[in-house]
Amino acid sequence: MKSLKYSLTLLCLSVCCLAFGQADSLRYVVRGSVTDAGNGKPLSYVSVTLPGTNYATVTNQDGTFVIKSDTEPHFVAFSLLGYKVSTVPADREKDMRVALSRGAFTLDPATILTGDPLSILREAIYRIQDNGPAEPELFDCFYRETAQKRQRFIYISEAVTKLYKTSFRPNIGFDRTAVEKSRLLTSPRKSDTLAIKVMGGPTQAVDLDIVKNRMLVLSEPELENYRFELQEPVMVDDRRQIVIGLSPARQLEYALHSGRIYIDQETLAFTRIELSLDMSDPEKATRVMLVRKPSDIRFKPKEMTLLLNYKQEEGKNRLSYVRTVFRFDCDARKRLWRTEFTAMSEMVVTNRYNGAAVAPITRSESFRSNEVLADKTQLYADPDFWKDYNIIEPTESLENAIDRLRK
Repeated sequence: MKSLKYSLTLLCLSVCCLAFGQADSLRYVVRGSVTDAGNGKPLSYVSVTLPGTNYATVTNQDGTFVIKSDTEPHFVAFSLLGYKVSTVPADREKDMRVALSRGAFTLDPATILTGDPLSILREAIYRIQDNGPAEPELFDCFYRETAQKRQRFIYISEAVTKLYKTSFRPNIGFDRTAVEKSRLLTSPRKSDTLAIKVMGGPTQAVDLDIVKNRMLVLSEPELENYRFELQEPVMVDDRRQIVIGLSPARQLEYALHSGRIYIDQETLAFTRIELSLDMSDPEKATRVMLVRKPSDIRFKPKEMTLLLNYKQEEGKNRLSYVRTVFRFDCDARKRLWRTEFTAMSEMVVTNRYNGAAVAPITRSESFRSNEVLADKTQLYADPDFWKDYNIIEPTESLENAIDRLRK
């Protein structure tokens, strides 16, 4: 995954938080929360969709969601890895309370899940073009990036974006992101300002789409750097998944990853990719994560993870959700104690267009990988737009911050 270092956008950690939603013109609203049916705990990152439409969102860290539509919704569908898919009647009169049950996975006696995992992976790569859309598509997305100093949020940035993707072929040169609206909240404490840049940004839906941008992990040279093993199969959206674990097979001059790749057993389409950067060599990990820092700041990497979800609609698989998480310690050389920081970036697809409604994002209007959202927020500011915008707070502790943003 050597080229990953050069693909990600810069995220400025002087300040970070997000929310998912659709524009205020969507007058039908459904909201509620999702919990585990067994223990009652809130479930985060649950996929929430309105069947028969292209509208979607995910639950936040408290398990709550808000989703809007331009047509009256009759049902809401919920899905999460390891849980049974649940479709329930929509209730716009009060907050919905949905409990998901864990899915029991059983194999038919005739089902055989053996063989060489690398051969399965190569076959899935070969089928990418058939499993992906054959025509260009345009997506509405909601992007957010958050930064925490220990447990306290110090930076909040969110944006409504457009995402243009060509057909599923290896060339992603014309895939682009454009920011339409953006807003920013920073901590008023001077001590919270940290002039460090790490990877992240609105273009990650292009840069990190590993199924399209195959040179990051799925190119033939990169496959040779990993060992693969078949793991216990799981269910995703009520479909059986082949699970292939990967881990570094050799020592290179750059850090490799470990993780899991989920492949639909029937279609061999990629449905989920989980990667975690190898932290055994801090210097190598730093070269991947860190872009720039002051000379008097010490940086110690602790975690870098990537999650990609792909959803099947109308027989084709598309990227639906991206999340990156960075954890690291920083301190000035004169201090005795390090401070832990956590940076997270998320992007969720909220609507999809195809056919005549699709127009490419031009180079002049696209958001570039070397740009920082926090530096350009004023270009996309629109207080009237955000006043009644559909908000999901990342955690309960952010409610006051979100209220201030609304004002």
